[in-house]
Amino acid sequence: MKAILGGTSVAAELQQLILETESMEQFLEAFAQHAAGLFSDQALLLCGVTLKRGRQAATVASSSAAAKELDEVQYGFGQGPCLHAASTGDVTLVADTRTDPRWPAYFDAIQDRGYYSILAVPLVVGDDGGAALDLYARETGVFDDEMTRRVQDYAAEATATLQVAVQIAAYREINEDLRAAMRSRTAIDVAVGIVAGQNRCTQEQAFSILRRASSNQNLKLRSLAERVVESVTAAKVQTHFIE
Repeated sequence: MKAILGGTSVAAELQQLILETESMEQFLEAFAQHAAGLFSDQALLLCGVTLKRGRQAATVASSSAAAKELDEVQYGFGQGPCLHAASTGDVTLVADTRTDPRWPAYFDAIQDRGYYSILAVPLVVGDDGGAALDLYARETGVFDDEMTRRVQDYAAEATATLQVAVQIAAYREINEDLRAAMRSRTAIDVAVGIVAGQNRCTQEQAFSILRRASSNQNLKLRSLAERVVESVTAAKVQTHFIE
């Protein structure tokens, strides 16, 4: 499947979104916006992304507040097309919410919102749940066979990209954890040097002094170290990273 913009593949466009966003949350929001825009060629569509784990479900991204509401109303009933697609891995099409007999409580609850066509396509399915791409349209019968096939093709490519995004998010988190650890270590090392100089003791002895003071004052070691450094230098400790 090729996207509308210059024949660029969906995978390439979504990979570009990964590069342009700084977090998994931002990527998912951009992904929902991308899907809504891509398929709004015949009718204006809303898009949500449902994530289901065990008995819990949530909309992790949406193209608008209205899309999020359409997703979340069904969570209160514990059933609906998006939950069904995420749970079973089945493409779930609703041509007209006013005549479809499958989830009457949910359909009754969203009648006043004026969206009558729904297409939910699974993205990732696991033993304890999965995810689904949810599209909504005001007109009935919007999701014909051709449109459904296009969305399925899109979801197939998107699933692989989502897995890459999850891995990148994990690496970013690890990187930030390492940076935080290094920032903490910098403050402690500088404070140890100050204490060692003031007390004319070894590095190990200075560290023990800091640790005892941290315990006695019920302060984290890093916080105490930062106070020690600021009391001497009148400036906060900074860790410099070479990118």
